[in-house]
Amino acid sequence: MKERLEALRKEALEQLQGVADAAALNDLRVQYLGKKGQLTEILRGMGGLSAEERPIIGQVGNDVRAAIEAVIGEKQEGFDRAATAHRLQAETIDVTLPGKSVNSGSVHPLNKVAQEIEDIFIGMGYTIAEGPEVETDFFNFEALNLPKNHPARDMQDSFYITDEILLRTHTSPVQIRTMKAMNGKTPVKVICPGKVYRRDDDDATHSFMFHQIEGLVIGPNIRMSDLKGTLLQFVQEMYGPQMQIRLRPSFFPFTEPSAEVDVTCAQCGGSGCRMCKHTGWIEILGCGMVHPKVLEHGGYDPKEVTGFAFGMGVERIALLKYDIDDIRHFYANDTKFLSQFAKL
Repeated sequence: MKERLEALRKEALEQLQGVADAAALNDLRVQYLGKKGQLTEILRGMGGLSAEERPIIGQVGNDVRAAIEAVIGEKQEGFDRAATAHRLQAETIDVTLPGKSVNSGSVHPLNKVAQEIEDIFIGMGYTIAEGPEVETDFFNFEALNLPKNHPARDMQDSFYITDEILLRTHTSPVQIRTMKAMNGKTPVKVICPGKVYRRDDDDATHSFMFHQIEGLVIGPNIRMSDLKGTLLQFVQEMYGPQMQIRLRPSFFPFTEPSAEVDVTCAQCGGSGCRMCKHTGWIEILGCGMVHPKVLEHGGYDPKEVTGFAFGMGVERIALLKYDIDDIRHFYANDTKFLSQFAKL
């Protein structure tokens, strides 16, 4: 048996010297050292040896195994080094080549303008209030002095889910929710940003979905002059200190008196041009003193407190700020258009 083991050692080492690749090396490892390999097959015959011969043959078997494993390990390391060298050569990177630039994004112009509006009013002591986009008819209409079948509802025809649930047509419901949450406490001084929905046909100045920011102030002795002063400060911070505003009488069911607010035309400075239809003014938002019925729905006594409210479309503010002629540019995801605002 000792002679067979020595012959196996010689044969295996000769075979290993000429092995060409890692796959062939593994085949030889299995052939000689595997569970069904030649070394294992020889050592199974140790059961027929005497007690004196077994340790001697066992030691020889271990020596043969160690010798074969040493050569296999050396050969495997050589193949591994060659594979690594080949991979490094194949994956060589020329560090002198120009790098691939990564396009960086920026804040969307509508978000940029909305944040600017919020910052202006936060600077005036307002807080931000938010509410659900899916509203009840009560909060969206009735609590705002728009009872069932009121003709003013036609101007805000919306997307109804049921007879009493709809996508909100303005952020005014947040004002009612805020008043109710205050439980009659004053002062109330909030702005309400968010998306709103109306059944408008998309064109250069309309969209079925747009962004709105409304404001609400409630407290003792709140006057129309407070409203005008607030809006003048907002306009001058948004568009520049040279801008002026004017208030024109209007109608909104939730305010009385109500007004449309015009701002000096930035294109002509108020002298008159095609953009402002030669009036020198451009309409920017609506406002008014909170209607007594709205105060009552919010849990306030109109004999004790008064308030004012205003609402503006973020898209319209952005159109005027950046002199854009079509609201649809904001929604088209055109990177050529959006990239103009990256550094503003």
